[in-house]
Amino acid sequence: MKSELIVAGKKGMPNLKLILIALLFVGLLHSSVCGEDSVEFVNGSTLTGKMLEIRKEAREFDFSSTFGQTAVTRTYPYASVHAVTFNGKRFVLTPKPAMSASQTSSTGVTRTPAELRQYIEQVGSNPPDWLDATKMNHPTSLDLDWPLKAPGKWDESKNIGQYIWGRVNPNVSRWKPGIKLVHHVMQRHQGNSTLLKRDMEKLGEMYFTLLQDYPRAAYWLQKANVTATTPTGIHLAECYWRLGNKPMAMRLLKGSRLHISAIKLLGDMDEIEKAMAVTASYANTNFFNEAFLNAGDALRGAGRLDEAIEYYQRVLDINKARNAEYLKRYQARAAESIEAIKLFDKADVSRVADGTYAAHSTGYNGQLDVQVTVEDGKIQDVRVTKHSEKQFYSALSDTTSQIIQLQGIQNVDGTSGATITSQAIVSATARAMAKGAK
Repeated sequence: MKSELIVAGKKGMPNLKLILIALLFVGLLHSSVCGEDSVEFVNGSTLTGKMLEIRKEAREFDFSSTFGQTAVTRTYPYASVHAVTFNGKRFVLTPKPAMSASQTSSTGVTRTPAELRQYIEQVGSNPPDWLDATKMNHPTSLDLDWPLKAPGKWDESKNIGQYIWGRVNPNVSRWKPGIKLVHHVMQRHQGNSTLLKRDMEKLGEMYFTLLQDYPRAAYWLQKANVTATTPTGIHLAECYWRLGNKPMAMRLLKGSRLHISAIKLLGDMDEIEKAMAVTASYANTNFFNEAFLNAGDALRGAGRLDEAIEYYQRVLDINKARNAEYLKRYQARAAESIEAIKLFDKADVSRVADGTYAAHSTGYNGQLDVQVTVEDGKIQDVRVTKHSEKQFYSALSDTTSQIIQLQGIQNVDGTSGATITSQAIVSATARAMAKGAK
């Protein structure tokens, strides 16, 4: 039977009110889509979402984007952005420069040493816009004198360093108040060069690991005179690279005894042979497990998968660690990394049926669970549903967002300071997607 439109008892005459409502809905939908803001990064990638706040003096802005069902708000410096489209108008912020391979930074921006030093000084010497409005919420029991060596037992309610480790780092809502606390304490230590150096190093570390505010991180780490034998020295090298001067980063990484975290950074910078040399320097030390795992991660990121498996396998074959807990952690991470590589093909989203899949992997502090949703042949959502991580920094949101943006697990950049957490998310995602392989 042929269906007919019947309105007010008349056949074949459309309801004008319904048509107007439909047209209005389409118009609103079109307006909403057209009104979406966008960011064009200097490295060629793009992002759509909503511009939240622009801070011209600090030369940065806050931008919110949605990856699947996950909303992520990040602060982007003008230097990493080629252009933005805001309220329908396009503005060029940073011209795209021509670069040689040796100059390439993570953002695609290049700066001369003089330009970079000036930029770091300009941004770093000024507090971020949010600092004044941020309220410190630390316990009143904290000892604001913060002695260099903590007296007595571990006490997060008294020692500032322990408070930052145990209560600030694992809680995103405390990151900015925690940074303000260190700014405050630093003012109290103006007459003590030893404590002041420690304060500046901690401040630089927090700007780096918590907020990825590389200019301010570099500013304070430079003032603290950090070296590449420490994690914060490697952070400073990464700041130079990400801010546009790889040669400055490499000069800092010239030492004969680099900190073990240099392996990851050198891998990210495509300096694989140098990364392998640093790995070799740790082969006969008590840190060989960390070195081999970092080497595997670096090779995996470079696409040298067979070599990556060899380094992960070394951890399994040697079967030694400082204690049983660490041995279990290292062995699990090595085995799961090998498994993730072998699942790369099955984890190709084009071969995964629509559905929601769950799997787990081993993070720094235990099991980490991930849930992945594939719809219409695309990764729509990746979320960490359960974890015990404490020093995860932004890995939980950044790594899942990268997987959605890249539509896969290859070439995901591990979050500095939380590489183990990032790799656990990647491995768990590979396992989950493999369950849906067609």
